[in-house]
Amino acid sequence: MFTKPRVITVTLNPAIDQTVLLEVLRPGEVNRCLSMDLQPGGKGVNVSAMLAGYGIPSAATGFLGAGNPGLFESLFASLGIRDAFIRLPGATRTGIKIVAGGETTDLNFPGLEPSAADLSKLGEMLTCHASPGSWVVFGGRLPAGVAPQDFALLIDKAKQAGARVAVDTSGEALRLAFEHGVDLVKPNHLELSEILGHALPDASSRLAAAVALQRRGMPHVILSQGAEGALFLAPDGRVSALPPPVRVTSTVGAGDSLLAGYLAGLLEERPLPERAALASVFAWCALENPRRQGPGQALAAERVKSIIVRPVSS
Repeated sequence: MFTKPRVITVTLNPAIDQTVLLEVLRPGEVNRCLSMDLQPGGKGVNVSAMLAGYGIPSAATGFLGAGNPGLFESLFASLGIRDAFIRLPGATRTGIKIVAGGETTDLNFPGLEPSAADLSKLGEMLTCHASPGSWVVFGGRLPAGVAPQDFALLIDKAKQAGARVAVDTSGEALRLAFEHGVDLVKPNHLELSEILGHALPDASSRLAAAVALQRRGMPHVILSQGAEGALFLAPDGRVSALPPPVRVTSTVGAGDSLLAGYLAGLLEERPLPERAALASVFAWCALENPRRQGPGQALAAERVKSIIVRPVSS
C-alpha cells in the first residue's frame, strides 16, 4: 500500500557537491588539499538527509540527470528516503565547495534544463505524494528554463493537495514565495536584504523585516544570521536562538539543516522555543560535519540544553 509521506522535498537544481578542504586558500598559487569529498547535494536533498538522521522519513523529488544518479540513489537507499526524482537526459551538475579557514567558496556550474513536459510530470508527482497536513519543501534556485510562473504553478499544486508549503530559495523565486501565500520562508539576512533593496545591518532592522514578512500572511518566518544565530517568528510567538561556539568545518548545508530541525519540531508538535532550539542543533551538527548527517534523538536531546533561546518583541 502506498503511504504518503509527511514531508516531500523538492530540489529543482541539485548538484554533486565536491568539497575540498584546505588550511588556507591562496588565489593564484598552487593549493594542496587536505581532503576531498563527493556527496549528493541541493537544499531539498539536504533537508531530507538531515530529517532521516533524526528518524523522520521523507520523499525527495525534483530533477536528476540520468547519466550520474548513483550518489543520490545510494544516499536515498541508505537513509530510507523515498526516491521520487524524475530522471532527465544528461548529467546532474557539479558544485565545488572550497573550505578554508572556516569559510566556504562556492563554484556553481549550470544544471539541467527541464522542459514544460518535465515540469508537468513534476506537478503530477507532487499531486501523488502531497496530502492534507504534509509539508512540501521547495529548496534552491530555479534552474535555467524554469520561469517564476512555473515555480508558482508547482506551489499551487502542493497547496491544492492540502499540503503546507515551505520555501528556502533566493532571488525572484523568494520574492514570488513572499507574494504567493506560503506557510514558511527561510531566507538568510543577506537574501532578504537583496529582495528588499536595502541593508539589514543590525538585529532591530532584521527583526522588523521579518515581522513585516509575517504580517504579509506567512505564519512561519525563519531568518538565519550566520554566527549570530537565527530569528524564529511563528503564530505562537517570536524568539531568537543562538548555539554555543561551534568548531566550523563547513557552512555548506547549515541553513538547510536549520529548516529541517524546525520542521522536525513542527511535526513533533513542540512549542516554539523547543522548535527553535532543535533547529539550531541541526545547524550546529551540519557546521561540524560536512556530511550533513542529522542528529539522532539522543544527541539532539543533549545539545538542545546548550541553545540560548530568548523571546523577542518588535
